Amino acid sequence: MITELPVTTIAHAIQLAVAPVFLLTGIAGILSVLTNRLARIIDRSRFLHGRLLPADETNEAIQTELKSLKQRARLIHWAIGLCTASLLLICSVVAVLFLGSFIALDMAVVIATLFIAAMFCLIMALLNFICEIFLATAHVRGGP
Repeated sequence: MITELPVTTIAHAIQLAVAPVFLLTGIAGILSVLTNRLARIIDRSRFLHGRLLPADETNEAIQTELKSLKQRARLIHWAIGLCTASLLLICSVVAVLFLGSFIALDMAVVIATLFIAAMFCLIMALLNFICEIFLATAHVRGGP
């Protein structure tokens, strides 16, 4: 049931709903970094594919690097998907917060569930990101 609310209540609802927008901005920044890293991986992969020659002894090194790039791309792809899911869930939190001011229902459980799911997606995205960074810097550390 929709109830009539004074302007101050609506203004307060907007303030509450806009607070998660700062989180949206932060995750959008992370998403930008992830897409840039994926673009670099794709560019490097295309370059290496162009250097593959039949019966060339450097092919083994190129194949090893291509395998690493494939793993890195998979991790970044998952991180991008999880960040996007987190953004969608946070947008849902904003919508439910705003609608909760007009609908006479207790939305606390829905809001908490959406926010927890958004944070879980963000945590998983960041874990994928750190794994990709470890793979990218493995040769510097002397690893495989």
